Amino acid sequence: MSTPDSPAPSDFIRRIVAEDLKNNKHGGRVVTRFPPEPNGYLHIGHAKSMCLNFGIALEFGGKCNLRFDDTNPEREDPEYVQAIQDDIRWLGFGWEGEPCHASDYQEQLYQFALQLIEADKAYVDSLSQEEIRLHRGTLTEPGRVSPYRDRPVEENLDLFRRMRDGEFPDGAHILRAKIDMASPKVIMRDPTLYRIRHAEHYRTGDAWCIYPTYDYAHCLSDYIEGVTHSLCTLEFENNRAVYDWVLDTLGLHPRPEQTEFARLNLNYTVLSKRKLLQLVEEGYVNGWNDPRMPTLSGLRRRGYTSEAIRSFCEQIGVARRDNTVDIAHLEHSIREDLNRRAPRAMAVLRPLKLVIDNYPDTLVEEMEAINNPEDASMGSRKVPFSRELYIEQDDFLEAPPKNYYRLAPGREVRLRYAYLVTCVRAVKDSSGQITEVHCTYDPDTRGGTAPDGRKVRGTIHWVSALHSVAAEVRLYDRLFLHPEPGKEEEGVDFTSHLNPASVEVLTGCRVEPSLADAQPGSRYQFERQGYFCADTEESAPSKPVFNRTVALRDTWAKQEKTAGGS
Repeated sequence: MSTPDSPAPSDFIRRIVAEDLKNNKHGGRVVTRFPPEPNGYLHIGHAKSMCLNFGIALEFGGKCNLRFDDTNPEREDPEYVQAIQDDIRWLGFGWEGEPCHASDYQEQLYQFALQLIEADKAYVDSLSQEEIRLHRGTLTEPGRVSPYRDRPVEENLDLFRRMRDGEFPDGAHILRAKIDMASPKVIMRDPTLYRIRHAEHYRTGDAWCIYPTYDYAHCLSDYIEGVTHSLCTLEFENNRAVYDWVLDTLGLHPRPEQTEFARLNLNYTVLSKRKLLQLVEEGYVNGWNDPRMPTLSGLRRRGYTSEAIRSFCEQIGVARRDNTVDIAHLEHSIREDLNRRAPRAMAVLRPLKLVIDNYPDTLVEEMEAINNPEDASMGSRKVPFSRELYIEQDDFLEAPPKNYYRLAPGREVRLRYAYLVTCVRAVKDSSGQITEVHCTYDPDTRGGTAPDGRKVRGTIHWVSALHSVAAEVRLYDRLFLHPEPGKEEEGVDFTSHLNPASVEVLTGCRVEPSLADAQPGSRYQFERQGYFCADTEESAPSKPVFNRTVALRDTWAKQEKTAGGS
């Protein structure tokens, strides 16, 4: 909990909480909540909200409730409930006791609705949805009163009870708040509180056929749970008027207060659940945990760490105004994290055979390779070296351009951790494709250093042809080519900006033998290639599958700079 000697709060919400505690506003309590709808998987935007809500509870000695906002039975699924809990735990947060559910409060919410009707603050409206829309008015014109607005209280009570009893079909009636159809805030023009839904609920079955709207259920769920600080993103700023009206009209105290903060917007990304669901259902991606998705399960499968995501959320901070964050910041966070923790390994993604003509046919040496130069405690490993190796295809060119320092005819390079070799010839097939490169090695340069002090500018990685293991590698990239998918011009569908090269599957890769039995989820830096993770679903012993988490550098920065200057 904060003390007089604590550092100053880092953002405006933490300052509000600190001031409330100082003034004993909520009796010294701090209770926040994280209220996801169980209608999809959590994404990176939810991570920011989690870090704020759970983080404030931890910092100020309070608690954060996990509450499922399950008031729409037609869209909710237990699969999402489990996935949400898994993601929260993975990110490093927890909650007290069992998760809460808005559906737990159905009877209480219903009783509160009866109180509003009895106070003549709510009424049953029998207009159709289209008629209600036409009556609502516009931003410049007031709405029109429904002909059912002045129904007697007893008639409203009778109709509402019969709605609950299932006498009416979907859409026959709704319960509306009686506020002000001329309000300049359109949301306050008699908003809907309850609607009829004859649908099976995943928790309550068919016990209810009327369900509260978000604006009604959310504020009352906060009150029932004793929430002190209800933290929402800015799109709910207008909804605060209804939030306050419901609590004030019912005279509920002590009552929570809603505060809004800027949601996370990332370029080259969509965070709308509707759009993410469309990507899944229409087959643009392979499920919610596709490594190209911004879902937490997708990022986790791609190799992102919870520490990197929390660090990213901390760095971008909490603001009052919306802005868009460059996805390069997120990619930088995972590079920084994996640079410290990921062991190094050698992997050849597009193999080209290299034969050392003067190396003994049967000799196999073990080269000492550093596991992580950033952390000496990770030690080293032995990598087998033999006469025939694999190197990357683009590490050899017959006619190299200026500033190309890798292998070429007559050129000497360093094989990482091994020897200096000099190219003597290349072998081609009938089509002119290079199939082998032949070199000689200097046996006095073991470890890559020449005793005579001569310098070489190129260092390339390799694996032993005899000992390396076949692997599949998936090179993932950004899912969209446009920084604001679908917003380039009005009417453009966001899927038209999908990146056709968002994944490249390489099946002929070779990796050093230490990776043969890489545990699913284990992360590595493939030297000179990037950071990779053994796939959690398809990688298996002796048949490893690796997903590229992120390249070693931001390859998009140069592209964007070039595009901007063209």
